[in-house]
Amino acid sequence: MATMYDSLDAVKAEILNCMKCGNCQEVCPIYLEEKKEGAVARGKIKLVDAVLKGDLEYTEGLAEKLALCLTCKACVKHCPCGVQVDKIILAARSALVKKKGLHPIKKAIFGTLKRPGLFNMGMKTGSMFQGLAFKKHKTLNGAYPRFPFGLDMRRIIPPLATTPLRNLLPEVIKVDKPVKKVAFFTGCTMNFIYVDAGKALVDVLKANNVEVIIPKDQHCCAMPVLAHGDSDTVKEMAKSHVDLFSKLDVDKIITACGSCGSMFQKHYLEIFEDNPEYYAKAKKIADKIMDISDFIVKEIGLDESKLGPVNMKVTYHDPCHLNRGMGVKDSPRQILKAIPGLELIEMKHADRCCGSAGSFSLTHYDLSMSIHKHKIDNIKATKADAVVTGCGACIMQLGDGMNRFNHNVPIYHTVEILAKSYAAKKKSEKSAS
Repeated sequence: MATMYDSLDAVKAEILNCMKCGNCQEVCPIYLEEKKEGAVARGKIKLVDAVLKGDLEYTEGLAEKLALCLTCKACVKHCPCGVQVDKIILAARSALVKKKGLHPIKKAIFGTLKRPGLFNMGMKTGSMFQGLAFKKHKTLNGAYPRFPFGLDMRRIIPPLATTPLRNLLPEVIKVDKPVKKVAFFTGCTMNFIYVDAGKALVDVLKANNVEVIIPKDQHCCAMPVLAHGDSDTVKEMAKSHVDLFSKLDVDKIITACGSCGSMFQKHYLEIFEDNPEYYAKAKKIADKIMDISDFIVKEIGLDESKLGPVNMKVTYHDPCHLNRGMGVKDSPRQILKAIPGLELIEMKHADRCCGSAGSFSLTHYDLSMSIHKHKIDNIKATKADAVVTGCGACIMQLGDGMNRFNHNVPIYHTVEILAKSYAAKKKSEKSAS
């Protein structure tokens, strides 16, 4: 049986389900900026259908049209026929790569990603010499590129951590009489950039008496590779993760990024549909995947007696792959609403894509920022003291947007706010004693 990444025929049923109603125009962030039929789901589906029928060749023009998709799943949620548009797009991108090959730069980058030792060494080297390539911003925690080497010169990049998270923490973090035992998939942004958020996540798990395993051999989930159609490399990277995590005797596997969680929960299963052995192992892992906020609320139970005051007004941004990918929407809000002193102010269109989509913001920077401006405007309107979200890539995009559109407020991962609340409670108990 061919998978959707081996043959476009596998998504033919999805294509036929599209009744060309155009409802996708209402929610597609790219169409709302471009106002072009080729930018919306209906238009792209027509193009892929033409390829299947032999009426259209695999051309650079087709590749450019297919690249204009954030895979934010807004159209999927809004579609009256339930068409899985993101599946069609990913299948078509994979078919393009199989037919035309990868761009040499992408081939080199993905070749590095599938060699964790080489990638880790590169990131550590980058952290040591980042001052040579980037100029620190005066007020924001980030820096501008000094030279035009593939990044827009206006872009703000957060600094790489001096020491990656997986080097800072032991592989096994034990607690007395653990109520659960979990593995933590750190992802790239928490491991190499937002290590404070990663440490906060571990602190939260320890506070709830959860034993944590952080496998040292884990690496990139392969979402950036999948988004660019290199399904062969994805399969190779997925196999190593399936082998690694299926051997662990844990209750759950915790993620703190919707893209990483979606890869483990859904895309690994799609990749291995034609491989019964690996599909079975991938299914075992998929059943254990939980976002940290869902784990706290639904698996452990949010113990409000452990929460201390965090006095600020915040607004919450829904990451696309966390919300529409993993179905995690209410748990982060339940956590924020339970914290004493914290006021949650909902922004308009909280679940609309921020325009990042991982590497989309690198390849289509101006369009990405045009989409993002609406997010910053909606944040400004809340007059919140800080923004909270559940995705490292969204934090990165929000930081860049703060600079571009003159709105400088802190950005936190949900788990960082929860860790602050636990710390505040401990501090008050210590003062009282």
